[in-house]
Amino acid sequence: MIRWMLALLALTLLAGCSADPVTAQSTLDGQPPFVIAHRGASGERPEHTIAAYRLAIEQGADFIEPDLVLTKDGVLVARHENEISETTDVADRPEFADRKATKTIDGSKVTGWFTEDFTLAELKSLRARERLPKLRSTEYDGQFDIPAFEEILTLLAEINRGRDKPVGVYPETKHPSYFTSIGLPHEAPLLALLDRFGYRGRKAPVYIQSFEVRNLMDLRAKSDLPLIQLMDSEGGPPDTPETSYAAMTSPAGLKTIAAYADGIGPNKAMVIPRGALGSLAEPTSLVRDAHAAGLKVHPWTFRRENYFLPLGDKGGVNPAGHGDLGAEIAAYLRTGVDGLFSDNPREAVAAVAEKSAR
Repeated sequence: MIRWMLALLALTLLAGCSADPVTAQSTLDGQPPFVIAHRGASGERPEHTIAAYRLAIEQGADFIEPDLVLTKDGVLVARHENEISETTDVADRPEFADRKATKTIDGSKVTGWFTEDFTLAELKSLRARERLPKLRSTEYDGQFDIPAFEEILTLLAEINRGRDKPVGVYPETKHPSYFTSIGLPHEAPLLALLDRFGYRGRKAPVYIQSFEVRNLMDLRAKSDLPLIQLMDSEGGPPDTPETSYAAMTSPAGLKTIAAYADGIGPNKAMVIPRGALGSLAEPTSLVRDAHAAGLKVHPWTFRRENYFLPLGDKGGVNPAGHGDLGAEIAAYLRTGVDGLFSDNPREAVAAVAEKSAR
C-alpha cells in the first residue's frame, strides 16, 4: 500500500497549483478557522518553552504546536531543530564543548550541538534563548528550560480540566527518517504519550504533522489520529526524493495525500504568493483543490514583524517594527483556510474573530 502511494506521488510531478482568484470561500467543514500557536506565543517568549505555550493559551490559541526531537535516552522534547545552538545557551557551556559535532541531516551538513547526544537531564540544565534576537526582545533569555513533550501534555491536561472546548496539541515530528536511522524513531513514544493522555480517535483535539511522507504513512497504519502533510514552497519531502511539494499540490497529488492524511500545512506563499514588490498577489487554487480532495488547509507562518509582512501591511521600514498582521491574515481567511499557524496568537485570534463576526 505504501509503495503504491509513493509511486503515485512520483507520477504527479507534472503539475502544481495554478494561479486562479479565489475569494470569500468557506472552510472545509463550514466551521470557523482555528489558530495554531506556532511554537507557542513565540513572538513574545522564547519558542518551545512552557512560558510560550502558556501565554499562547492565555491569548486564546486553539492549538499549541510543539516540534518534537529526541534525546539520547529516547525522550521526546520540544525544539525546532535537533541542533540547538540557536535556541539555547549550549555554546556557552564549557562542560558540553566536546559535544559539538558535524552531521548530515536531510542531506545537509550541520555543525553544532544535537539533542540526540544529550540525556534529558543534561538538556534540562540548558536555558532557552530567543531565536530571532535582531527582531524580538531577548529579555526572557535564560529564564526557561527545554520542556519534554510529557510536560506539555501535562500542562494541557491541567488547563483543559473543566473546559468545554479543550486547547489542542499539534506536534510535528522533526527529521523522523534521520531519527529512525539512529535508532530513535518518533512513532512509538509519540503515540504512547498521546494515548496515555487520552488523545484517541479522529475527533481528539490533536493533529500530527510532518514534512516527510513515510512517517505519516507509518503513523496512519498505527493510529487513526488526524495527520497533516506539511509542504514548503520549494523542494520536497526529504524521504521521497522522487517527488516535490509542488507536484503534491496537483489534484492527483492531493488525492494521494488524502489516502493517508487529513490535511495539508503549506507555506503560506503556496496559498497567496508575493508579487515582485512584495505585495500579496492573487490566491492560487490550492485551498479549493485541497478541499475538493477532502483535505483541510493550515498555512504557516503568520508573524507581525515588518520583516515578514507583505508590502501593503508593513508598519514602517524598521524590520523589527510591527505592522498590520490582522490585514494579512484576513486575506488568507477569505480563501477558506481551515486554520493557520502564527507566532502571535493574540493578533491571529482577533483576526479570526473579526471575520467570524461579519
